[in-house]
Amino acid sequence: MSGETKDIKSGVWRQRRRRVVTGLNVGVAVVLMCSAVVLLNVLVSRFPYRVQLKSSAHQELSGRTMGLLEGLNTKVNVVAFLPVDAEVYDDVRLLLREYEYVARDIEGLTLNLEIVDPSRDIARTRDLAKEYDVKKEDVIVFACGGRKKYVEIKDLIQYNIKLSERGISRNVIGFLGEQAFSSAILSVTQERTPVVYFVKGHGERDVEDFGRQGGYSGIAREIRRDNMDVSTLQLVESGGVPEDCAALVLAGPDRKLSKIEIGYINDYLKSRHGRAMFLMDPSVNAGVDGLLGEWGVGLGKGVAAGLTFTGHELVIGQYGDHPITRSFDNVTTMFYMPRPVLKTGAARSERNGSGEEDRARVTVLASTGKEGWVENDLSQDPPRFDRESDGSGPVSVAVAVEKGVNPGVDVEIQSTRLVVIGDSYFVSNAALEGSVGGNSGFFLSALNWLVERESLLRVAPRPPSQLTPDMSDEQWKKLFLMTVTGVPGVIALLGILVWWRRRG
Repeated sequence: MSGETKDIKSGVWRQRRRRVVTGLNVGVAVVLMCSAVVLLNVLVSRFPYRVQLKSSAHQELSGRTMGLLEGLNTKVNVVAFLPVDAEVYDDVRLLLREYEYVARDIEGLTLNLEIVDPSRDIARTRDLAKEYDVKKEDVIVFACGGRKKYVEIKDLIQYNIKLSERGISRNVIGFLGEQAFSSAILSVTQERTPVVYFVKGHGERDVEDFGRQGGYSGIAREIRRDNMDVSTLQLVESGGVPEDCAALVLAGPDRKLSKIEIGYINDYLKSRHGRAMFLMDPSVNAGVDGLLGEWGVGLGKGVAAGLTFTGHELVIGQYGDHPITRSFDNVTTMFYMPRPVLKTGAARSERNGSGEEDRARVTVLASTGKEGWVENDLSQDPPRFDRESDGSGPVSVAVAVEKGVNPGVDVEIQSTRLVVIGDSYFVSNAALEGSVGGNSGFFLSALNWLVERESLLRVAPRPPSQLTPDMSDEQWKKLFLMTVTGVPGVIALLGILVWWRRRG
């Protein structure tokens, strides 16, 4: 018995020693691992290195954006009111983090980023919304030196819009985040703020009118959010166009301008190489036909008709090749019984600074397809094409004009620019509230071109990190049955077979 007892005690001590040794080994391994982690963090903090994984490579900033950021020496605050359930939540968050990271290595540039979820960070959201004058969620604010630019999340998504008898279907095909964010940064870091004057005194749309139907308060707010000032102007009282006018807008006059007022506008365009936008409704004689004719633009009779829902609006998806419309692929603009705006080819030519002939260059911005027509019988509701009385399409409803320095001529003279659109209602408060496409975007793009802010970066759309499969209802049902019923069923069957085999 004593021998057996000694063997038992010896075995117990061996087991204890083995456990102690094993414990010491584990302890040493844990200490070594912690030391390695600490050393790795010290090395990373002193010698940072970042790797862009392929799965998020579409968030890497382009060369244009890098050049923009490297040329800045200022402080930019970015506040994103970003709900977690936003359609492009991950894309927006990762891209903004990329801007923040890149800015850290640029001397003189400070980019402060804060992302808040309005549904969770309620108190902080309330304080920031008050500070930055934000009235709704899903918006990103860029601020610098008192200037602010607001980017709505819905404007960061590029859709493929299809019109059918069932209505409008949209599929996400692109993410426009870098273009919008870089343009916003460029906008707020420019110290000079353009002033846009809206002419009044002839029944024009009023930028101070908050009425739902004809008011222009909504588009005025969009202009201010695009870092431009808005003011009104009575030409006779002011004795002409003010010197600080970056762009003059004549929006839907229903009365004729006097010869003196036409002379003021004409002098502004010719002598001062001015910039102007004319929004001319059908069946109105505002007295500007002769002025526009000198720039190769004619105002047609009747209204442009074509693709429509109710017969009162015109859905446009075809655009000309111009800086104003180059980012409008798969974007729909809705006009409301617009007036045809035509290229007449009657523009006067002059000699420029190099002695070469300079003629106004007129480019169609928006037009109907071949299915469109000029409806001359305005009593028809809805419009119907009549081969005998109506003009066949395509019909242009908006044009851009530029005259000054010809392309390739190196002379520092500002060119004259005009945009003529055959509708003033398309950016009214009601139209902006109920439009399906890019009404405000079209207007603001034209305005930015007029004030020479087409330098705002144009970055190609990126594919979103998550795409919705384009599948029919039948395909979705098959996928549902396969994933919810088929796969679990196969696993259950295999389990039953294994159980049956072991039982046998």
